[in-house]
Amino acid sequence: MKKIYTIGLSMAVAASVLAGCGAQKDDQGSAAAGGSKDKVKLSVWHNWTGQDAKAIAMRKILDDFQTQHPEVQLEVEGLPTDGLKTRLRTVAAADEMPDLFVMWPDAMTKEFVSGGLLQPVDEFLNSKPEWKNNFIPNALDGFTVDGKTYTVPMNLAPTSFIYYNRAIFDQYGVKVPKTWDDLKSAIDTFNKNNIIPVALGNKANWVAQSTIFSTIADRVTGTDWFLKAASQNGAKFTDPEFVKSLTVMQDLGKSKAFQDGFNSIDENQMMQLYFQGKAAMFIGGGWTVANLVNNAPKEVLDKTHISILPAVDGGKGNAQTTSGVVGTGMGVSKKVTGARKDAAMQLLYALSGPEGQKATLESSTLVSYKIDLDKSKAHPLFVELNELMKNTKISPVYDSKLTSAAVEVVNNGLQELLMGGNPEAIAKKIQDAQAGALGK
Repeated sequence: MKKIYTIGLSMAVAASVLAGCGAQKDDQGSAAAGGSKDKVKLSVWHNWTGQDAKAIAMRKILDDFQTQHPEVQLEVEGLPTDGLKTRLRTVAAADEMPDLFVMWPDAMTKEFVSGGLLQPVDEFLNSKPEWKNNFIPNALDGFTVDGKTYTVPMNLAPTSFIYYNRAIFDQYGVKVPKTWDDLKSAIDTFNKNNIIPVALGNKANWVAQSTIFSTIADRVTGTDWFLKAASQNGAKFTDPEFVKSLTVMQDLGKSKAFQDGFNSIDENQMMQLYFQGKAAMFIGGGWTVANLVNNAPKEVLDKTHISILPAVDGGKGNAQTTSGVVGTGMGVSKKVTGARKDAAMQLLYALSGPEGQKATLESSTLVSYKIDLDKSKAHPLFVELNELMKNTKISPVYDSKLTSAAVEVVNNGLQELLMGGNPEAIAKKIQDAQAGALGK
């Protein structure tokens, strides 16, 4: 999906000369001398391609920005999440980054900074302290490298919740799982009644890793162990606790928690199984509420509620957690300078400043920003999610902490694991990939 905003041809040379002579700019990028405006072009890549409330809200911000800034030509391209991540890493290798792009905190940010591809936003951020100081504690950490901040989160992205249809649970006398045995019992009951226990669409192989395995693994190993293994300092992915987490994940597959062919359908097809009442549950991130609110049939939406994966017996992790990150942010290419940089910072502010955060919250999407939810206007399911998060901590999602090489091995390894692969062999592949990428 590609959308290019165009402007009429004009003589931009004079404006460029003014800029070169040091004309002062206001917040809109206007030159102080005579109020003329530079004509600039910016390429923008995002993953707001769906018809969920969040995607629609963010595309509207882009449209509104273009209307309010006719001096800027936005060339906007939308890609699905997995496609965007792949393409960003491809163009990063060739040093051909777009001007602004949705990026992920921690591992991706560090890799792009290491490659000299990003520019920090501290100067602009510090010029708006009322904005900078209103993020939740530690919200900027994942985008901060060596004391420099490279963007801010546009949302809050817990990645693992059980979404369940209360009517189906009640029909078969199943209780919401509070223990791992409860979950196994629910899976068994639904299978006996020809109901898919947990719909899964893992064609884009990050889904199982991000929405299910990252939380299961944390339940088993605990967060401290994972951070040591990720840094290859005091733990390895061949350790018994990690192999156990792979075994727990594999056991879900063996118990037929997921429908046949889950590696060959995508998230949209997964959601359709749930929308059609063929599945009692699916596991997805906080972003899923925006999809449910916009697209689920009313009879399904009204019966949908949210829980988290239960504790794993003998596990070392905190059971009141969900894997996740503080959210995605808009990276700014290091090559963007002058009037183009001014315009880029204004677009960054439109998307992730107070109004952007408000629009995101109102699209049934969590934010990493201190802003109150108007419960009288919010959908009840989003209110439920918002209340759940007040007592739920975020543990690291695997693809935010591991190197890109190891993430690919994890994602492919989980597909293999759920088709009967050997946990020890898969663990060794992950260990080798992470150690190799870090040179350890």
